[in-house]
Amino acid sequence: MKVAIIYHSETGNTQKMAELVAQGCRTVTGVEARAMSIDDVDNDYISEAKAIIFGSPTYEGSCSWQMKRYLDTGPKGLAGKLAGVFASQNWPGGGGASFAEMTMIAALLVHGMLVYSGGISVGTPYLHFGAVSRKAPEEDLYKERCIKLGNNIAKKALELFPKDQ
Repeated sequence: MKVAIIYHSETGNTQKMAELVAQGCRTVTGVEARAMSIDDVDNDYISEAKAIIFGSPTYEGSCSWQMKRYLDTGPKGLAGKLAGVFASQNWPGGGGASFAEMTMIAALLVHGMLVYSGGISVGTPYLHFGAVSRKAPEEDLYKERCIKLGNNIAKKALELFPKDQ
């Protein structure tokens, strides 16, 4: 089963998160995962993927305008697929990343996607809306959140789409 990770990254922080999310997906047997920038999306891979995880830096309490533009104008065929989100932010608190994730979640719901993170129900570290990292995920907690998100999404995708394994 294929899982796609689509991200926007200016400084490389969100890209590092995307790579860890993909690593987490690959911890699940039978799952192939590929991280790709919104500037270089493989639409064939996206159409075959059963789950897509979106990541963005946080700007002014929202996702980047590049991710918003992509979600508003770019993707086709997302309906019925599983979705997850992650965001990087410059500050360790403040809630901006939560709003960035909710902005992406709103767009994914409009596209007909099934949004999931595992929240606080699937062990630690807790994910709430999705994985959040302060800048690049250097600290163990931030790395673990990214890997956990990928693992949670991959397991849920196999559960929801068992015939596609």
